[in-house]
Amino acid sequence: MDLGLKNRGVIVAASSQGMGRAAAELFAREGAQVAMCARTEKPLREAAEKIRKDTGAEIYAEPLDVTDESAVRRFVETVAKQFGRIDVCVANAAGPPAKNFLSISSDEWRKAVEQNFLSVVYLSKAVIPYMKRHR
Repeated sequence: MDLGLKNRGVIVAASSQGMGRAAAELFAREGAQVAMCARTEKPLREAAEKIRKDTGAEIYAEPLDVTDESAVRRFVETVAKQFGRIDVCVANAAGPPAKNFLSISSDEWRKAVEQNFLSVVYLSKAVIPYMKRHR
């Protein structure tokens, strides 16, 4: 199926495993240029190399903490330079940890808000100017 993604610049956050990795692979199979990021470098590099090998797509991978606004901005700028455009951004993240509601600490809730909400804000603020250029 051709979804019109060939040569489109795509960012997929938290893409070293799970749904993020699956999304990155599907975009790559559609011919998109895929930028992958995750906090942990080794699984990210392994996932990127496997997707690159399996699909032949252009893959850019960089470790990134999506709760660090300035790091997100630098990552997006690098991706835009690498691909020449950004058309899609999947703001994928996870948290709080899977456990009983009452056993989740206030600090874990704060981190979950940063991961699930503020990361979307940071990514959106960084990518929207690039997306607007290509409508």
